[in-house]
Amino acid sequence: MKNKIKSIIILILVFFAYNTAISCPVCEKQQPEITQGLTHGTGPESNWDWAIITVISLITLLTLIFSIKYLIKPGEKNIDHIKQLILSNTENERR
Repeated sequence: MKNKIKSIIILILVFFAYNTAISCPVCEKQQPEITQGLTHGTGPESNWDWAIITVISLITLLTLIFSIKYLIKPGEKNIDHIKQLILSNTENERR
């Protein structure tokens, strides 16, 4: 029963996310050719808007890359690091 409810909730969320993400026909006509059909509103109107979008996209992409990198392989091996204190406490509790 719980799995069925979870599936229904996920389906509803996906449906609403899809509908809010796709632009309406009026907004689609106002968008530049590159962003047509992606978002609502008028879209970028000048070269400064495109520069801001580019910088924000690069920052977001770098943040994602480094987040994944340091989650997978943190690389901290210093014995005085706080991580070692936490790991040694959990090892002592298991014994």
